[in-house]
Amino acid sequence: MDLTALTDFNAVALHGGFGPAARRTGRPKATLSRRVAELEQRLGVRLLERGSRTLRLTEEGRALHERTRGLLAEIDDAAEAIRSRAPVPSGRLRVSAPIVFAHVVLPRIASRFASAYPQVELEIVAEDRVADPVQDGYDLVIRIDPDADELLVGRRIATDRRVLVAARGFMTDDRASSLPAVVLARAASTPWQIRSDDGRERTIMPEPVLRLSSLLMAREAVLEGAGVALLPGLLVEQQIADGRLVRLGLDAGPAVEIWALYSSRRLLSAKVRAFIDMLQSAA
Repeated sequence: MDLTALTDFNAVALHGGFGPAARRTGRPKATLSRRVAELEQRLGVRLLERGSRTLRLTEEGRALHERTRGLLAEIDDAAEAIRSRAPVPSGRLRVSAPIVFAHVVLPRIASRFASAYPQVELEIVAEDRVADPVQDGYDLVIRIDPDADELLVGRRIATDRRVLVAARGFMTDDRASSLPAVVLARAASTPWQIRSDDGRERTIMPEPVLRLSSLLMAREAVLEGAGVALLPGLLVEQQIADGRLVRLGLDAGPAVEIWALYSSRRLLSAKVRAFIDMLQSAA
């Protein structure tokens, strides 16, 4: 059986169509269609039911997909294991990361990585959804406070703590029990437990003046003097250092952990190991 045709068929089955599979794999849609048709002809069965707008697996197609996708993953793992023995990391490296972490932390790390490992084609996707390394085709996913998952292994690369900040010159009362605040649109109106630099704790009830869907938007609104906000430290550390924001205290709750995770079903390749090492040393 032609492994290339089988791989193309599994890509179409996995992503739900020739167009999505073409975008994910970088292979032309016409090539995928031709390969699947050749596979159907070789097997003598129809694997896909092609409608005007929809595509679904036949019973034979579903059986073939379920029985071969694991085998193809093992073949990929074997090839990756061979590549991992090479002294210089190479090949394509796809990484999924939360939007804030991707925008604030990863650009400088990605630039350093590209300079250090020119034979690696690095692709970083900024997204807040929980991506699956195998199903979504990622070598590595970065998650904040991830739940335990036996299918994923990895390393903690950093910790972070939320910081209560306001624009320099914004009038606040250290004794106030409520403050005008910029909050996330999806956040519930619950009290903030804040620890000051001297170790004292106080409870503040945020009074929303703006509800925004993005932490990056919230930071910019605070910089414009809209109110206070409780934001990730990594998002505001530069603005605090520049004097544009003032730190009013820290979230008294536990610090969050940032993890780099990969599929436990795959061997740790040289390119993934190199990227995680750089993350851990720089994040």
